[in-house]
Amino acid sequence: MKSFLGSLALVFGVLAASTAAADECLVYLGTYTGPKSKGIYVSQLNRATGELSAPELAAETKSPSFLAIHPNGRLLYAVGEVAEFQGKKAGSISAFSIDRKSGKLTALNQQTSGGDGPCHLVVDRAGKYVLAANYGGGSVTAIAIKEDGSLGEVTACVEQEGKGVNAQRQEKPHGHSINVDKENRFAVAADLGLDKLLV
Repeated sequence: MKSFLGSLALVFGVLAASTAAADECLVYLGTYTGPKSKGIYVSQLNRATGELSAPELAAETKSPSFLAIHPNGRLLYAVGEVAEFQGKKAGSISAFSIDRKSGKLTALNQQTSGGDGPCHLVVDRAGKYVLAANYGGGSVTAIAIKEDGSLGEVTACVEQEGKGVNAQRQEKPHGHSINVDKENRFAVAADLGLDKLLV
């Protein structure tokens, strides 16, 4: 297993989804795709022993570097950390349904992330929206979740302006993460390029 994980381009997102057995859960691993990585991988975690099974390909998709599981545990969302999607300067967000027995993912659809290089996403606590941060595009996006778990239209895209003090890394905004507060009222975005938290 160590050699397999070492061969992945880079593992970023690790999420767990409970399975029918109380002592086991599914663990999803997001990667940058390349010669040795094809997308999202899944392992079984034995909670009693801490043993993790060898990762298996759950779904092929381009550079799913960060993942989020819907509050209902039946859906998974992944960024596509790319600079171009459907001929436009933007990344993608993909929606998948989870097979709770096998851990395999079934693609539902993809939507634009509203900016290039999305690097982080979260599902709001009510399970109605996916929020994403676009590193390359310096923006944050909200996308509606349909009844079937697929992604609807982009409902908001906020592009930041400005720069930070480090000219090499902060020449412009770089959305780095976005999260929601405990009451699900506010979204807080961290911007690496601006050195600011934006509410």
